Amino acid sequence: MEFRIAADELKKALHRAQGIVERKATMPILQNVLVTATKQGVSVTAFDLDIGIVSDHPAEVMKPGAVTLSAKYVFDIVSNLPEAQVTIKKLPNNYAEITSGSANYKIVGMAPEEFPKLPKEETGQLVKTVGGTLLEMVKKTSFAISTDETRYILNGVFFEPREDGKVRMVATDGHRLALVERQLDGDFKLKGGVIIPRKGLLELKRLLDEAPEAECSLGFAENSALFKKPGLSMVMRLIDGQFPEYQRVIPKDGEKQITLVRARFLEGLKRISLLSAEKSNAVKVSLADNQLRVTANNPDLGEAKDDIDVKYTGAALTVGFNARYLIDVLSVMDTDEVVLEMGDEHSPGVIHAPNDRSYTAVVMPMRV
Repeated sequence: MEFRIAADELKKALHRAQGIVERKATMPILQNVLVTATKQGVSVTAFDLDIGIVSDHPAEVMKPGAVTLSAKYVFDIVSNLPEAQVTIKKLPNNYAEITSGSANYKIVGMAPEEFPKLPKEETGQLVKTVGGTLLEMVKKTSFAISTDETRYILNGVFFEPREDGKVRMVATDGHRLALVERQLDGDFKLKGGVIIPRKGLLELKRLLDEAPEAECSLGFAENSALFKKPGLSMVMRLIDGQFPEYQRVIPKDGEKQITLVRARFLEGLKRISLLSAEKSNAVKVSLADNQLRVTANNPDLGEAKDDIDVKYTGAALTVGFNARYLIDVLSVMDTDEVVLEMGDEHSPGVIHAPNDRSYTAVVMPMRV
């Protein structure tokens, strides 16, 4: 095998692989990428047995073939090459020679036959969609995914087709919930919803971030999710299980509805949370006539408060929240104003845009 390729093209492929390859894999080959050269060009495959990416790139192929190489070290090498072009040649015993200008490396590889096969994807029903819409849905839910491995059902986002071509994505870690519903016309051929794992979703976000408005395709086959865009395909195993009945967690219209300037509320929370307890990030949100006060009290550091003008007349109320949870929600919203709904000190807080519940976040209260 021997080919010449633009260093930037190879760097792009290896960069995509960094989040997938296992740094401490029990199988050493999973720390590698599979580099395959054909008459059509060069493809680079990364696979951790759950998520796989195949990235296609133009190249001048002198001799077709394949080899597996360390994803990390070859990425570091390609990132520091002196010339715009790089030549890779396979040597005996699965070594590879990397040459660019005056730089020359001989790298230990592994037999391509040992690289695990990606799941078959022929049965997938792919639906064309705009990447920007999918990216928005991922950004507005992924922060609420649970990182507790013992609750594996919550270690992903619930993807649920709804009526009239709409799709809903929901994530919860038991303390908060984020739900977004958008138009994604097309039939995903799903009887119910599926759970897309956190790692796969974050890799999908990285790929969508490259070109948000590019047309792409998403589909599902048996226990896998499929994503494609020009020159790239990704497959990931879904989480097997039943997602909780999330509708029960979302309260009906709260008794107290306060409309706030989003940026002002976000700034206030960031300021006051500086003095909140490090582990709990606890702040008090107090409601009085035309005023919302955010306070924090930390025996080791002191106390802080910030008053925000709001339109509200009604009974006073104080509820404790994790400031980080509120900040996460407000940071991904893009409306000038937000509505905060509250019931009593034991009720969750609900955040959404005025007159629009297509994006709704629920934050459970806490004792402060």
